[in-house]
Amino acid sequence: MRVWAVANQKGGVGKTTTAIALAGLLADAGKRVVVVDLDPHGSMTSYFGHDPDSLQHSVFDLFLHKGNVPLGLPQQLLLSTSHPDIALLPASTALATLERQSPGQSGLGLVIGKSLAQLWEDYDHVLIDSPPLLGVLMVNALAASQQLVIPVQTEFLALKGLERMVSTLTMINRSRKQALPYCIVPTLFDRRTQASMRALRELHTSYPEHLWTGYIPVDTRLRDASRAGLTPSQYDGKSRAVLAYRALLKQLLSVQQASQVV
Repeated sequence: MRVWAVANQKGGVGKTTTAIALAGLLADAGKRVVVVDLDPHGSMTSYFGHDPDSLQHSVFDLFLHKGNVPLGLPQQLLLSTSHPDIALLPASTALATLERQSPGQSGLGLVIGKSLAQLWEDYDHVLIDSPPLLGVLMVNALAASQQLVIPVQTEFLALKGLERMVSTLTMINRSRKQALPYCIVPTLFDRRTQASMRALRELHTSYPEHLWTGYIPVDTRLRDASRAGLTPSQYDGKSRAVLAYRALLKQLLSVQQASQVV
């Protein structure tokens, strides 16, 4: 099983859409996929028709056992989605209280990794949607993952958020046995605007080694897919954004395969 986290310390850059789009394409190819919603806002959970405000059980339950995860609990928490090969570990608004409860509790940074270990034989890929702030939830996502995808909206303020995310990753890597590889993905790109063009040039200049050479364009079909509760490829497999995500997935799988050979 391969675990990818999608994270950025700035909101509104396309994290949830990216995680769901990649998960959908993997599932379309016959892979068994779990998507994990670690954002207290529950955007991914809402996307698939579940209400984070009313869920009685969610990924929050995994954190209630002092860092230990009862056997079988992750499987019990899985919910269905619009795609038969995608299961959801949902978020609830209770996750927002986790930061206040975590001081003094050891082992909370590894809860998601321990939980996914119980699903290892049943699924091929995991996509984790992280909250846009550094805390115990983002630490869990980064600690559990083998590849980090950083969506970055092609505008000035998003580039500042990327700087913070890369600094956070440097800090996290000090506690990992192996540095977490990451791929920066330009999103919401509109070639008609100078802001998008300048931001894309700046990304190429500042992050040449980690930047995906493509970009995800602005595409209203993504919003339509969200409204329908379908993965972007389910809704319109030939849309501009889906074609771009397909190219991104090919790149990520190529990097994954190369790392396995090494």
